[in-house]
Amino acid sequence: MSQDPVAASASRKAYRHVVLPLFVVSTIAYLDRVNISYAALTMNRALGFEPQVFGIGAGIFFAGYFLFEIPGALVAERYGPRRWLARIMISWGLVSGLMAFMTSAAEFYLLRFLLGAAEASLYPVIYASSIPRFFPAGERARAIAVLLTSLQFSGVVGAPLAGWLTSVSLFGLAGWQVLFLLEAAPAVVFGVIVLFWMADSPREARWLSAAEQAYLARQREQETAALAAVRRFTILEALRDREVLKLGATYFLWITGFWGFSYWTPTVLKEVSGWSNAAIGRAIAVAMLVSLVAALYTGHSSSLRNEKRWHAAAHMFLAAVGMAGGAFARDPWLFCGFMALAAVGTYAPMAVWWSYPTTFLSGMAAAGAIGLVNSLGNLGGFVGPYLTGFVRQTTGSFSLAMLYLALSLAAAGVLILTLPKDRR
Repeated sequence: MSQDPVAASASRKAYRHVVLPLFVVSTIAYLDRVNISYAALTMNRALGFEPQVFGIGAGIFFAGYFLFEIPGALVAERYGPRRWLARIMISWGLVSGLMAFMTSAAEFYLLRFLLGAAEASLYPVIYASSIPRFFPAGERARAIAVLLTSLQFSGVVGAPLAGWLTSVSLFGLAGWQVLFLLEAAPAVVFGVIVLFWMADSPREARWLSAAEQAYLARQREQETAALAAVRRFTILEALRDREVLKLGATYFLWITGFWGFSYWTPTVLKEVSGWSNAAIGRAIAVAMLVSLVAALYTGHSSSLRNEKRWHAAAHMFLAAVGMAGGAFARDPWLFCGFMALAAVGTYAPMAVWWSYPTTFLSGMAAAGAIGLVNSLGNLGGFVGPYLTGFVRQTTGSFSLAMLYLALSLAAAGVLILTLPKDRR
């Protein structure tokens, strides 16, 4: 049966005015998160940072994220996501630019913490406030899948760009300083653009017709009522719910491997291959392109089959194989092959994962719960990078750290399989 014309038209407009700007927001956010992994190729030597110092700095970002995640998500749900997203982007862009002028480990730690605090609640706001207001439950996984290809897209574009910028000198600044400055500016500029491009709700969206506004508002009201008919979760109940806590534990294990992989892969590949920074950027871009194709297929397959657990868990096991294989690979091309497996496994199932909480939560409960899951998960963003740096400095090798990351990813896969098929 063909889709209702009003629904089809509303969906097309929502992709242009909600998913597209959020795609740009997410792309810029991820560029500013991971550019430090490329800056490290020259910054660590210039500033005298040992591997453990870099690991702490990379991971302390998530301490700020953890502390301010839930409050930010609740503020955005109550007062509307548009202004909060703009605030996030402008503040993190300013902090990211300041990183070009740091000179000590203490400044490195402080700025990374502030960057995490500035960006905190970005993705919970997107998943729990922005997307659900404009996409009915049946379309949400596909919309999130399209949005989250921004992670791989930023890698495809950003990896070679960052690799090249680290070799550029401008106005007396070193390449790593140029990298931080140039990649900070888009966040500030687009933060202002978001204020005028996006809307907080269908009723406020001037780019929707009256019929489209009524359709989306009605869909949202019906979904909220249906969820409440099963069980009405308060914020505290959602935060204490066993499945929410299990999601948090699973995401912690996943993100431990995810950020251990993302922050340290350029350095490990440099050590294995001896290639130039630009060549390393190109190699990582290829791995992210493979992951991008896999993400599109995974999101489509999950929506088509209405299945989430195996679509996420199988990728965790694939990532574990990639990380474990990379721990023993000494040939750079073989390492790149395992790196591609790890990229597919850690990135591709993100959309499937984040469509799960809104199958049984909505409104403030969903915002708080997704904030909690993201906060608990992103503690793994400290553990993964820090432990990798500590093991490298202690043993002189990345192998044991990569095996730990592989074990963490495999455990995440096992936990995912214990989740119910659908809470609705």
